[in-house]
Amino acid sequence: MENVKENKMGVMPMNKLIINMSLPMMASMLVQALYNIVDSIYVSQIHQDALTALNLCFPIQMLVMAFGNGMAIGVNALVSRALGEKNKDKADKTAMNGVFLAFASALVFLLFGLFLVKPYFAIQNTDTQQIKDFGIQYLTINCTLSICLYSQIIFERLLQSTGKTFYSMITQGVGAITNIILDPILIFGLLGMPKLGVRGAAIATVFGQCLAAILGIIFNLIKNKEITLKLKNLKPDIRLIGNIYSIGLPSIIMMAIGSVMNAALNHILLGFSDTADTVFGAYYKIQSFFFMPVFGLNGSVVPIIGYNFGAGKRKRLLSAVKLGVVYAEVFMVLGLLAFEFIPNVLLMIFKPSEEMLSLGVTAFRIIGIHFPIAGICIIVGTVFQALNHGVYSTWISVARQLLALLPAAFLLSLTGNVNMVWFAFPIAELVSLVMTLIFFAQVYKKTIVNIPNNE
Repeated sequence: MENVKENKMGVMPMNKLIINMSLPMMASMLVQALYNIVDSIYVSQIHQDALTALNLCFPIQMLVMAFGNGMAIGVNALVSRALGEKNKDKADKTAMNGVFLAFASALVFLLFGLFLVKPYFAIQNTDTQQIKDFGIQYLTINCTLSICLYSQIIFERLLQSTGKTFYSMITQGVGAITNIILDPILIFGLLGMPKLGVRGAAIATVFGQCLAAILGIIFNLIKNKEITLKLKNLKPDIRLIGNIYSIGLPSIIMMAIGSVMNAALNHILLGFSDTADTVFGAYYKIQSFFFMPVFGLNGSVVPIIGYNFGAGKRKRLLSAVKLGVVYAEVFMVLGLLAFEFIPNVLLMIFKPSEEMLSLGVTAFRIIGIHFPIAGICIIVGTVFQALNHGVYSTWISVARQLLALLPAAFLLSLTGNVNMVWFAFPIAELVSLVMTLIFFAQVYKKTIVNIPNNE
């Protein structure tokens, strides 16, 4: 009778469970990727400088996301583990401390948006003032109103932590579709609205995030019976917050390092031309169609591993990892094929100049080589975080981006040929793969083999 009452993450056949939990999340992430690209498509109609500006905004946007996703991963893992241990009070308290951290993070970036956006663009390696002006307009709105994004993230992750991925799909989907609809209206001044240009793109994004956050709150209150949101638990618990960040900090550091890497690559590429950096930005937008579903899969694997770790079910945990890698590779191979055989088709959606199209085709074919390797690293890296070995993920991220990718990009840039710089991506991913496999072997010996088989 106990199995009947147990959460589906502990009893449902693993293949069915992963499909059941990941499909809604992958679908919502695909919608997210779509609206990111649509955002850029409309902005590229304003001017290529506007597309370049959004690329220069991206490192800061990554930093905003780093604190949100890292915190949410910690909350997600601890809530799932508490539920696996049948400790509802701990799950409730963890959830509300996550809400507190979301508001605290938003306050930090409100201050950044008010005081540091202009200094950030002042140090960019471009003399094109229009690029800086577009970037300041876009980034100021996104940072000062980041409370919408942080609220969306935490309430969606609480739904995911209890397996309510269908409802998180709805919140993400509604938010993204709202953004897609509002983009042309606010950018070009349709339906009687003022023509806001780049500002319109930023406002559309924030409005979609706010709507998604509101839906997330409603679904948690009405549909998520495994967690009770109590105001008394909003009081910060230092020890619990420490546990949240001990799990989530590696993800924060990894994304923060990604922000540094992105900013440094912008600097290197701008040294060749503004167009080279625009190609880099276009790559990040298009690759999200293949990476975002894998991140959605990753988001479903985290609570599954956390729950079965807490419940002492080793075989189910390992099955989740194996199937996660298989499904991730499906998307990564599709990405490889697209980047190798139809790069010109992918680039045409941004209304590229002849120079951008020429540079982009070569860049996409070189960068795409690393996709299948990245799929393995993403899923296996999830195991480190879910099983309290997140420091391994941190070391891998540091090595991949700061010790491999950036030095390789810099050294290759000294050839004076921008096409050589793109080889830094597959070089860095090979370093990541080697370290990932070595650390997984250690985690298997130290932790996984010691998990009791309570199946």
